[in-house]
Amino acid sequence: MRSLRVRIGVLGLALLTGLATPTTATAAEPTTPTVEERRLDGAVPQEILRRSGFDSVAPDFARALDRARSYAQARRAVAREGARLWRGAVDRAQGRGPAGGDLSRDDDRPLYWARLGMTRELRAWQPDFELGEGQRARLLDALERTSRGQEEIRYPRGGGVRRILVTGFDPFTLDRDIRISNPSGATALALDGTVIETAHGPARIETAVFPVRWRDFTDGTVERALRPHLPHVDLFTTVSQGRVGRFDIERTNGAWRGGFGDNENVGRTETVPVTDPATQPQWTSTTLPYAEIVAAPTGRFPVYDNTGVTEIPAGGTEPVVRPEGPTPGSTARAGGGGDYLSNEIAYRATLLRDRLGLHATLPGGHVHTPVLQFGAGNTTEVTDPDFVRNRLDIIDQVRSIVTVAVSATERTRG
Repeated sequence: MRSLRVRIGVLGLALLTGLATPTTATAAEPTTPTVEERRLDGAVPQEILRRSGFDSVAPDFARALDRARSYAQARRAVAREGARLWRGAVDRAQGRGPAGGDLSRDDDRPLYWARLGMTRELRAWQPDFELGEGQRARLLDALERTSRGQEEIRYPRGGGVRRILVTGFDPFTLDRDIRISNPSGATALALDGTVIETAHGPARIETAVFPVRWRDFTDGTVERALRPHLPHVDLFTTVSQGRVGRFDIERTNGAWRGGFGDNENVGRTETVPVTDPATQPQWTSTTLPYAEIVAAPTGRFPVYDNTGVTEIPAGGTEPVVRPEGPTPGSTARAGGGGDYLSNEIAYRATLLRDRLGLHATLPGGHVHTPVLQFGAGNTTEVTDPDFVRNRLDIIDQVRSIVTVAVSATERTRG
């Protein structure tokens, strides 16, 4: 049994090429930690893990890996432990089992940092059997999917309960403030597997969380996770953190990446890369009942129907802000939700909806939450009462928005 804990290094992008390569017979060297993983040893991530009881996740995972005697056994261990992390985070957020520490149960950050501990262990692992580079990459991919709830989306059979799909994101801009929490990820944990009462009866919510990394979106992580479920749900909404003090229902999504750095400090400035680009539209639109949502008393934050975009008009060369939405033949430069990954998940999910022929029958779109803020004067502590209150209020208001949206729709899908 051999284990190597690598704590320093550079971003190993060569690993990604293994995602599509066949299994090789040669042993793969351990890969260096990613930019995200190298943040893990800081005082704040360690405090978050310790105060939530999630500090044991990565060491337990390393021991599970060391017990594997073949790639097949490793694959089973990765899937099992990834799903266990997701379920543990959901249970903690929903008040089941021990809190594991004094950190508020609604906190999404333990899931994020514990997952990075697991991926770092998996990159550094040196098994007693031959493990090819492509095999290690597939194990990492399986760990990402299972620990994000993407493999746990299950609805009851029959037509008596409506089906809702909600997605969230990891924390981001961590080099600006390592304490960052993402209310969309916290919402996903709080709502996963819950049932809400709507005007049409009960509705079951299933959720998943996505990374803030351009490369994963390029590799089709959104489409792979959502495609099996969109034909069978009654409503979906992607959710992310947006502007200070307000919710936005984003009316239009644009096919453009604006270049802002992701959690790996990588930027992309280009048209959103999708399959069959010859049929790719510049814009997609929400089919959520935005008028009903905006009119309803869903919580303490105001909710806006955001129609603005930035475009290059047909025949033009310079970007123009259009408060009322895109003009015919224009080229996207920002959707209502901007030109970052929140806009991109909205664009990809609604494009997938349309390519599946569901535009007229499936309500779906994007909700931007308020920015989650710490209490006044808190520049160092990982939490405070205002921070927790703000997050809980955002979670409750997303739940109310979803309830209004489902109540405003009429058809239950089979």
